[in-house]
Amino acid sequence: MTLDELRQQLDQLDGELLALIARRQAIAREVAAAKRSTGYPTRDYQREREVILGVRRRAGQLGLPGDLAEKVLRLLIRSSLTTQEQVSVATHGAGSGRRALVIGGAGKMGAWFGQFLLSQGFDVQVADPAGAAPGIPVVADWRTLPDLNGFDFIVVATPLGVSGVILNELALRRPSGVVFDLGSLKSPLRGGLHALKAAGVKVTSLHPMFGPSTELLSGRHVIFIDLGSAEALAAARALFAPTMAEQVVMSLEEHDRLVAYVLGLSHALNIAFFTALAESGEAAPKLARMSSTTFDAQLDVATNVSEESPELYYEIQALNDYGAESLQALSQAVERLRTAVLTRDFATFRGLMEQGLVYLNGRREQVARRA
Repeated sequence: MTLDELRQQLDQLDGELLALIARRQAIAREVAAAKRSTGYPTRDYQREREVILGVRRRAGQLGLPGDLAEKVLRLLIRSSLTTQEQVSVATHGAGSGRRALVIGGAGKMGAWFGQFLLSQGFDVQVADPAGAAPGIPVVADWRTLPDLNGFDFIVVATPLGVSGVILNELALRRPSGVVFDLGSLKSPLRGGLHALKAAGVKVTSLHPMFGPSTELLSGRHVIFIDLGSAEALAAARALFAPTMAEQVVMSLEEHDRLVAYVLGLSHALNIAFFTALAESGEAAPKLARMSSTTFDAQLDVATNVSEESPELYYEIQALNDYGAESLQALSQAVERLRTAVLTRDFATFRGLMEQGLVYLNGRREQVARRA
């Protein structure tokens, strides 16, 4: 056969594969309906394991690499789960006949949350001078709204520096609905959150531990800050009940202390990594032509960090009351590593590696138990 004929066969097979994927997606929607009617959970890890092991066995019989077959299947499973979760949210969402105001709904996370509420049947209004998605009512300034009591939820999705001011102003208006913010840091919002609590407002605080491009919430975490209003906390948690997100409840102080490591430390590590590369002098252009598995993986993460908002990442570092703790820990760890290498102290170097292995294996086991 000629090259063109072989390519035509590949094109035909690609079309057949796409048709099969579309058929699989249609069946996934039927599976979602069946699970819904029986109360069966959206995700079944035991079933996934059985399917993946079966596919790996079948791949071996066909002379295909098991890893390739598993990667393809995991992509398909993820797509199916996304479809099933979206159906679950739309079906079980309690937004019908209820209203929500998203202050800052033109921002990335605000827009995500607005769409999330819309999918549950909420009547969503956005307050943002930058506008909103087509079809969503919008006002430039929420302060011009004559009555906030018509909203069951008021979501503050503005930058941290603005959110604190808005929360304080909302406390003066004393809305009857549930109020919460989406800030990735709570230290600069503490005054406003406490003002709402003192005013008797049903207030809580959320931190979705994922970005606005996230479609599937399985394996993702949403942190809920308990500010003393059981009603507000329960109402906010109920919004995520139809999803597969893992819900974590904690205090405001505990949140920022942990975020100093989860976000602050990881951001700082990657900023230091790409800064060292960028300032490596004549090695910089040569590094671009080299790679290794570890280097490429770290480079991918660092690239994603470099593309984020400098303003937001600075706020996460500088406005956290506990931020200096994680930066100090990073500085000390680098110095211990540097000293061990310069003094040829293998015992200390090995100790660092072994300590890390114990910690990371323990974390992996904890994640496996939750799954």
